Amino acid sequence: MKKLFLAVAVLLIATVSTVKSQDRLLRFGIKGGANLGKLDGSGFQDGFKLGYHLGGFAQLRLVKGFGVQGELVFSSTKTETTDDFSKIYEGVSTADDRKKINLNYLSIPLLANIDLGTPRLKLQVGPQFGALVSDRKVLGAAKEAFKGGEISGVAGLWLQLPIVNVSARYIIGFNDVKGLETINSSNWKNQSIQLGVGVTL
Repeated sequence: MKKLFLAVAVLLIATVSTVKSQDRLLRFGIKGGANLGKLDGSGFQDGFKLGYHLGGFAQLRLVKGFGVQGELVFSSTKTETTDDFSKIYEGVSTADDRKKINLNYLSIPLLANIDLGTPRLKLQVGPQFGALVSDRKVLGAAKEAFKGGEISGVAGLWLQLPIVNVSARYIIGFNDVKGLETINSSNWKNQSIQLGVGVTL
């Protein structure tokens, strides 16, 4: 009987503390996880490649069921050129065929948090602004193969458990990140799927 009483008491305390934490106006935390990314454009291998992301966030509850979330995230993905990359684009050499490229971005997502029937589960949508922090001179004959920044759209789900958060989101680039001056009109746009876990304080 004492064990049952103790278990119920612990459960009640955990529930009350969770509800109180859900009602807080401002919350902070950290998150990280897998980053499945690809560069959509002529001359690049199709399919998502595994990378990672790591960052921090701040959540602001504006009204019941709605808030905003800002993040600062470092994300790293990989891509690879095709066998005929040098034939598609002028000014590059055959050494750039089948070349592996790392793309590292420092991104700032600004998201709306919309409760889906419960404050634990949220729909997240909004823009993301990213700055390329890895070397842009990745192709032998090109000064800068990639532009320094990009604008993306984000949509995903956020599950808030006691302390731990779990997230899944899809990110699609809106602007052409190609820095090459070429007659080929193909756009280069980033896409990624982020699966993350973190701690909310």
